[in-house]
Amino acid sequence: MRYVYLIRSVADPTKRYVGMTADVAARLQAHNAGKSAYTAKFRPWALVTYLGFDDDQRAIEFERYLKTGSGHAEHRHFWRGDSAAI
Repeated sequence: MRYVYLIRSVADPTKRYVGMTADVAARLQAHNAGKSAYTAKFRPWALVTYLGFDDDQRAIEFERYLKTGSGHAEHRHFWRGDSAAI
């Protein structure tokens, strides 16, 4: 199973990241440990939500979609609210 996840910087809530992984908890831990060059400077990160896919290709396509212009408009719904984690 693959998961597409959305995280938000606790230090700077305007910073957001969309990624894909087989292990959400381990990947969040890696982001918070500074093991990702892109997210290291905005630590710590909090999980907003994640979606699971049985089909790896569909997960890849969904992650890619969320990172496009159309996807940015769509996933704004995931970022609403003050909760840092769901």
